[in-house]
Amino acid sequence: MSHYLIKTEPEEYSFDDLLIEKKVIWDGVRNYQARNNLKLMKLGDLVLVYHSGKTKEIVGIAKVIKEHYQDPKDKTNIWVVVELAPVRKLTKTVTLEQIKKEKLLSNLPLLKQSRLSVMPITKQEYEVIMSFHK
Repeated sequence: MSHYLIKTEPEEYSFDDLLIEKKVIWDGVRNYQARNNLKLMKLGDLVLVYHSGKTKEIVGIAKVIKEHYQDPKDKTNIWVVVELAPVRKLTKTVTLEQIKKEKLLSNLPLLKQSRLSVMPITKQEYEVIMSFHK
């Protein structure tokens, strides 16, 4: 199993929206590196959901329930989507400030490529992030 982090503006689509809807087609990705990361996602992979914008925090965990396929809204056949379902909302969010202070997360793509919306993270990075919320 692999781990990922996706970013979303909570005003546009929040983790609470995902909890209500039970699943979502993760579309709208229009960056080649982010698209390539979507293509790497496999059924059952865990995905941390990060609210960008004002809050800047990891708020929940989702899982891949359908691997990448052609974005139905894309007429160019360049972009792909995956489908996600919620696993659980974090009882205690993990803030960007906490992440920045943790030496073991210094190579996290969230810090290195702050504009990237879909990024792989290592199992160790995932476990460190989860340790904040315990």
